[in-house]
Amino acid sequence: MKALIGLLLLVFGHDVSSVIHSLQVFYTGSSGLSTFPEFVNVVMVDEVQFEYYDSNTQRIITKQDWADQDYREDPDSLVRETENRKGQQQVAKGNIGTLKKRFNQTGGAHVFQTMDGCEWDDEDGTTEGYDQHGYDGEDFLAWDLKTLTWVAPVHQALTTKRRWEQNRALMEQYKYYYTKECVDWLKKFLAYGKSTLQRTERPRVSLLQRSPSSPVVCHATGFYPNRVVVFWRRDGQELHEQVDPGEVLPNHDGTFQVSVDLTLTAVPQEDWERYECVVQLKGIEDISTPLDPPLIRTNGGTRVTSLLSSSLVLLVLAVVAAAVVGVFLYRKRNNYEKRHKPVDSDTSSENTEVQKLAPEYQPLSTGQS
Repeated sequence: MKALIGLLLLVFGHDVSSVIHSLQVFYTGSSGLSTFPEFVNVVMVDEVQFEYYDSNTQRIITKQDWADQDYREDPDSLVRETENRKGQQQVAKGNIGTLKKRFNQTGGAHVFQTMDGCEWDDEDGTTEGYDQHGYDGEDFLAWDLKTLTWVAPVHQALTTKRRWEQNRALMEQYKYYYTKECVDWLKKFLAYGKSTLQRTERPRVSLLQRSPSSPVVCHATGFYPNRVVVFWRRDGQELHEQVDPGEVLPNHDGTFQVSVDLTLTAVPQEDWERYECVVQLKGIEDISTPLDPPLIRTNGGTRVTSLLSSSLVLLVLAVVAAAVVGVFLYRKRNNYEKRHKPVDSDTSSENTEVQKLAPEYQPLSTGQS
């Protein structure tokens, strides 16, 4: 993942002039997991969770102060949406039964996941939509918005692919939802939560080093939104060698953190002054931190130990949250298609059907297509 991030920076450069907003809906159905609900539904805007539902409570729980504004304006909508979640719960349960037959499985623990949503670039207005399905940690189906077809990486998905594609009217409805209605919902939620979702919080930047032979880490934390760029420069030129970029991770308070390592094993300390870490975030001036030894926190002091321990706890919490919502199955459609070639023939004799989960805010009934 770190190598991929570095490659993307090489190809596309840095752009913090615009923010790509997202509405994401995660469904997770499971069987054989006694300590986990059979069905979990999480809705996120700009990677901030604002709704949660599971089969144990069977009620929608709003996670942000602004999240229930729509329900306050239309009290009956909460009842309708709760019933929709219950319907989705039954669909997910049925899909697991179908897929167990497709894959010739009997007992054991199994997980079916769906992620759908849309993105909107607030600078140029471009949009994107996606609908992806996974089973037992592997890709099962992904929708191609441009061609209105489904990418099936395994032959067990071909029956579903063909039946869904045959209903062209339904595919057109989904196209309209992901390019228009979903984006409208996204903008509506952004307006509801403007004070938090469209705020800007300046990052705190620290230089960390575990030992004299370890890489120097440029650690930025406490920033919002998550569209940040952190990189190392030498003599004013951005470095693509010697660096190891990390992923942007959530903090417990709704902000984000990221680290970029710099390896200096072959660089004499008298040349360190040629290096600096740069942090770019829309709405603030660039933050430049020179590679000055007095500025580096090491394990010799208590401050870095506390900071690293805190970061480790946050990382663990982020991983747990990601597991709940099924983020580990989330892949952008373009990357998905590059990694998986569609299967050309179906060798399965199983005719049972996987049911289509309707998009979260689309008034479509769930059922066989």
